[in-house]
Amino acid sequence: MPPPSHPGRGRRPDLRALRAALPEPVRDVVAGYERHLGLERGLSAHTVRAYVGDAVSLLGFVVDGGGGLAELDLARLRSWLAAQQSGGASRTTLARRAASARTFTAWAHRTGVLATDPGGRLAAPRAHRTLPGVLRAGQAGEVMQASAAGAAERDPVALRDRAIVELLYATGIRVSELCGLDLGGADFSRRVVTVLGKGGKERVVPFGVPAAEALDDWITEGRPKIVAETAGDGVEPALFLGVRGKRVDPRAVRRVVHDAVSAVPGAVDMGPHGLRHSAATHLLEGGADLRSVQELLGHATLATTQLYTHVTVDRLKAIHDRAHPRA
Repeated sequence: MPPPSHPGRGRRPDLRALRAALPEPVRDVVAGYERHLGLERGLSAHTVRAYVGDAVSLLGFVVDGGGGLAELDLARLRSWLAAQQSGGASRTTLARRAASARTFTAWAHRTGVLATDPGGRLAAPRAHRTLPGVLRAGQAGEVMQASAAGAAERDPVALRDRAIVELLYATGIRVSELCGLDLGGADFSRRVVTVLGKGGKERVVPFGVPAAEALDDWITEGRPKIVAETAGDGVEPALFLGVRGKRVDPRAVRRVVHDAVSAVPGAVDMGPHGLRHSAATHLLEGGADLRSVQELLGHATLATTQLYTHVTVDRLKAIHDRAHPRA
């Protein structure tokens, strides 16, 4: 059986064990890179873990091949990606890991760890820019109705779940952004929420009347009940609470969305990111311009937002093929 430090061969390596097994000077470089990503670039904990994990995988591959950090060159970068591909990594995964490797080698060269930047010449297959299925506008309405029906008995958790689903679809915010919201993050007079997005960038996103009503029910009626039952040592400032009175967990939000969508016959199964995709698609179908949708979603580049135009155009083509007599 190959050693666990061989990424891409067999099971995914234990990156924590692989990091611990690196020579101490290499571990120090990884620690410096981790500090750079988290403190200087302000990336989210999830993104930092992904970038550091790729760097550990790459460095483990180099060390396992008998080389040291100074031997990290273009040939070894390509060999590392080839090992990933032979282990079944998709084009999208390979593209992401190549980009991650380029980020690491650029930092390493800039800080004097590497004499040159081999990642600058590293090419990788283009990722397949695809989206999971999205709800039709009518289906999204049915999901909201199902959530409202579940909250009709005024159960505090059901009131919370309705507010979560309404706000995710109304704003298109990420699940991490929703979970990070505090009570002061929602401004009812202007009907906007202020969220902290990727890279610590703050943005203001509007929401409509249905989401405002659901939020109001949760804040004035549902949340106080959960606080009264679970307060203990103190009350979390979080807008959305779990059943134990702590800030709601992203996994709980995913279950909430899954349950709400599964109540609609024919709707594709999805989580919070699916609602985000659906919201963006419906905005474009309703006439919103790309720049506005980019700002609402917090995309760093317009190219990411343009992906949604492919969905709407493909849908129009399908309708045309079905409906036009000379399609």
